[in-house]
Amino acid sequence: MAKPILTIKKLTKKYGENVIFHDMDLVVNEGDTIVIIGPSGTGKSTLLRCINLLTIADEGQIWLDDIEITAKSCDEDKVRQHIGMVFQNFLLFNHLTALENVMLGLTKVRHMKPDEAKHKALLELERVGLLDRADHYPGQLSGGQQQRVAIARALAMDPRIMLFDEPTSALDPELIGEVLEVMRKLALEGMTMLVVTHEMGFAREVADRIVFLEKGSIVEEGSPEDLFYHPKHERTREFLWKITELYGKKEKES
Repeated sequence: MAKPILTIKKLTKKYGENVIFHDMDLVVNEGDTIVIIGPSGTGKSTLLRCINLLTIADEGQIWLDDIEITAKSCDEDKVRQHIGMVFQNFLLFNHLTALENVMLGLTKVRHMKPDEAKHKALLELERVGLLDRADHYPGQLSGGQQQRVAIARALAMDPRIMLFDEPTSALDPELIGEVLEVMRKLALEGMTMLVVTHEMGFAREVADRIVFLEKGSIVEEGSPEDLFYHPKHERTREFLWKITELYGKKEKES
């Protein structure tokens, strides 16, 4: 039986009177690739930020393996060492090379010796197909390459789970594929991933489970086969039709 890596129970987040999500329940098992979809403003990114403790939920609990990371006694910095997060914008240090960006967490957080950190960082850059760009600065890299450096940086910490917050939304259309290909490879390697994306092709091909989120609640979840071809809710069918049409048109125009 699959082992849960991430367990979310009754999670609630509000900003004043605005309820972002309420009583959210979700389980991510080891090796799962779960894709979260839904309209803008439904709490998808906020959910990832709550998991990584960048945003504090108002109610509910989150467990990483057997540790409740929402407990007041939990060390947030230690938790984040086990949760890799890739943002929409790459958040690289422009004055550091790709190699130095990946090494930084290893030396500053993991306290690795420089030689050891460099070896590990080079392995991760090779993993994302950028070994030959190790000495390049972010300004010398394309957006897709910068995002792959950000992925390598997160992978270097050997996380238990990777969170992707619309990792291709800031990229030109021709650069999206190279980032998605890295993510496909990670899924095949068995990396546990929770992905917020509008890339329906990726969701259909790679996801073990798709979660459709709207107005702060899970409307429906299931396999790609279930949601794309046999949705239980009309709202799921309507959303998937609209977004598939929208992104299909964008691809043709580009």
